[in-house]
Amino acid sequence: MKEQLIVGLVSVSDRASAGVYKDEGIPALKAWLTSAIAAPVWRDETRLIADEQPLIEATLKELVDRAGCHLVLTTGGTGPAPRDVTPEATLAVADKVMPGFGEQMRQISLKFVATAILSRQVAVIRKGALIINLPGQPKSIRETLEGLKDAGVHGIFSAVPYCIDLIGGPYIETHEAVVKAFRPKSALRKK
Repeated sequence: MKEQLIVGLVSVSDRASAGVYKDEGIPALKAWLTSAIAAPVWRDETRLIADEQPLIEATLKELVDRAGCHLVLTTGGTGPAPRDVTPEATLAVADKVMPGFGEQMRQISLKFVATAILSRQVAVIRKGALIINLPGQPKSIRETLEGLKDAGVHGIFSAVPYCIDLIGGPYIETHEAVVKAFRPKSALRKK
C-alpha cells in the first residue's frame, strides 16, 4: 500500500462554528494544500469548532491519537483577545515545542501589517504529528505557508516535509512553483 498523508484542518471560530458566518479557513487550507502537495496522496480530517480551550485540546488529541494525522493545521484563535486560546490548547497537548515556525510566521506577517506582532502562533510535536497554528485570514494563511518569493522569504511549509520525515511520517513532495520543500542532501529520495 502506498503512503498516505493525513492532514487535520481545524478552524477555531465561535461565530463560524455557530453558523453566524461561513468559515473561510478550512477551504483556504484545502485549496492551498491541493496546489502545494505533489505526493503522496493526501486526505484531510476537518473540524470547525468554537474557541474553547478544552474543546481545542480534545480535537487536537483526537486528530493525532485516533485519526492518525501526520500534520494538523489550525486557523484562528491566536490573537490577544480573551477568547483566543488556540496557542494555550496547542501547548497543553505538546510533547515538544517548535518555536521557529511561529517566529517565521510573525516575520512574514510583519512585512504587511504592524499588528502581526500581536500574533501568538505556535507549533508543536505531539507523538508522530506536527501541529501548527496559522493565522485566521486566507491571505495570511497563504503568505505564511508559501512565503514571499519576490523578497526571498521562505514560507513555513518549506520546512514541514523534512520535519514530518524526522518524526516518522510520509515523505512529502511539493510543487516547487508553489513552495519548495527543503531537505539536506542526505535526506533526499532518489526519483
